[in-house]
Amino acid sequence: MRVIVICIILIFNFLHQANGQSGVRDSVIRFTFLGVGYGMYMPGGDMAKRFGVNSILGGNILHKTKKNLVFGFSGGFIFGDKVDQPGLLSAIETNNEQVIGLDGLYAEIRIFERGYHLSASIGKIIPFKKPNPNSGLILLAGPGFMQHKIRIENVGNTVPALRDEYLKGYDHLTNGFALHEFIGYVYFSNRQLVNFYGGFEFIQGFTANRRDYNFDSLDKKDDSRIDLMYGIKLGWVLPLYKKKPAAYYLY
Repeated sequence: MRVIVICIILIFNFLHQANGQSGVRDSVIRFTFLGVGYGMYMPGGDMAKRFGVNSILGGNILHKTKKNLVFGFSGGFIFGDKVDQPGLLSAIETNNEQVIGLDGLYAEIRIFERGYHLSASIGKIIPFKKPNPNSGLILLAGPGFMQHKIRIENVGNTVPALRDEYLKGYDHLTNGFALHEFIGYVYFSNRQLVNFYGGFEFIQGFTANRRDYNFDSLDKKDDSRIDLMYGIKLGWVLPLYKKKPAAYYLY
């Protein structure tokens, strides 16, 4: 993983160094840009059976060519607080669906959705007349990887059955190959001050459970899943290009 990250940084550093001095206002130029974004998503497919509305907070590094072609990488942290997994803790619950800790009191247990999404992207910017030929409709798509699980927090750590390796029997760790598509608008300011993007993103995960055993179902379920996410994504962009030097005239 470290080697991959270093290679990506070196590639985009080379592309950045190759970016010539130019103005974004009057011509199509090539440059690398970094983005930080947030998206809110509705689940679909098998994911909707386990989780509710969730979010992705992440970033991307993309390069735009002189033909307005775009390619690069993106990644994000998936999180949510609505989990619907009936009987998840049934093996350690009392008749009134409570878990008793070592202190003899009902344990405070919090359950969340956690995961991440990584992807490569390739696409194109279709410019409008204004504000410049580098801004406009942006279309992106590409392959990637999705992972999600149920995170269980035992406040005070009073339940031995919810510690360390035992948690793996409850988290339903799921991952696999994924595809994503994005359609939206990207804006690069003529003065390099305000730059942003926004649009709709769609993610399809072809995943499976990766745990050897599930304590709630007392078996191993590794059936293939189709986990879908679709929602609105907004972000801030930092373009890395050299400004055209101001022109001076001598009389």
